[in-house]
Order: sequence, then C-alpha cells, then structure tokens
Amino acid sequence: MTQTAEYEITRVFDAPSQRIFHAWTEPEHFSRWFGPRTLAAPVDRIVMDVRPGGVWKATLCGDEGFEVTLDGSYREVAGPERLVFTTGDPDHPGDGPASVVTVELAEHGGRTTMRFHQWGVNTDPEHAEHAKQGWLEIFDRLNEHLASA
Repeated sequence: MTQTAEYEITRVFDAPSQRIFHAWTEPEHFSRWFGPRTLAAPVDRIVMDVRPGGVWKATLCGDEGFEVTLDGSYREVAGPERLVFTTGDPDHPGDGPASVVTVELAEHGGRTTMRFHQWGVNTDPEHAEHAKQGWLEIFDRLNEHLASA
C-alpha cells in the first residue's frame, strides 16, 4: 500500500522575495544553504534547469566520501512568487519516496513570508516528520545565507 504524507512550514525572512527566489534557483546561492549542516552542497555538483519540465540535481557530500544525490524536475516557475518542483518522480515513484514541493513567497515591506508545502508518496508519517525537521534546519541555514548576502 502506498502511503502519503504532507506538511507545511511558514517562515518570514528579512529579505525581498527576489533574493529568496534566487537562493532557490541559482546554484551559487543554493550551494551555500541547501542540506543539513553536516553536509556540503558543492556548486559544481548542482544542476538547475529552472523552467517547467527542467531538471534539478544536488549532490550533498560529507565525511569519508559520503554522498547522496537529490533530484527532480520543475513543474512551475513563476518567480519571484512561486516555485513548484519534485523530488524523485511522484508520478512513477517505484518503491522509493518522492514528493512535490511548493514554495510560495509573499513580500511585504522588504520582508518575505515563505510558505513551504511538501506532499510525499511512499512516505510514512515518521519519514515525513524527519524530513520536516531537516527542512527546519535547512531554512535556518537559508536565513543565515540571506543575512550574510
């Protein structure tokens, strides 16, 4: 039986929506905040063809040669307000987890509210909660990147 799970995270950043959209869509920015603190996302290991139907791929690297690659495709690109992409292939997930991520950005007076929604296939509630906690750490890193940019 295929299990699905979904969750939403809302964060407010002290940055304009255009800067946040660039952080999501430009490898030189994405590499500085994407992934947990224990892993690096080298810019030369990131591919982003940011258009509907285009693909993205990011290889996270850790100690002792550890690597994990995440990838998917873009479904909607309407910057700087909205980005929809997949992780894996949620339409044909096989046995592995896959999901659809929607990022919505609403700017008000130089600050931006980011609404992050993820819906997963082959994802039980425990895996979804682990993923959500991971994203919370990643968004802390995004906030630090935006503050230093």
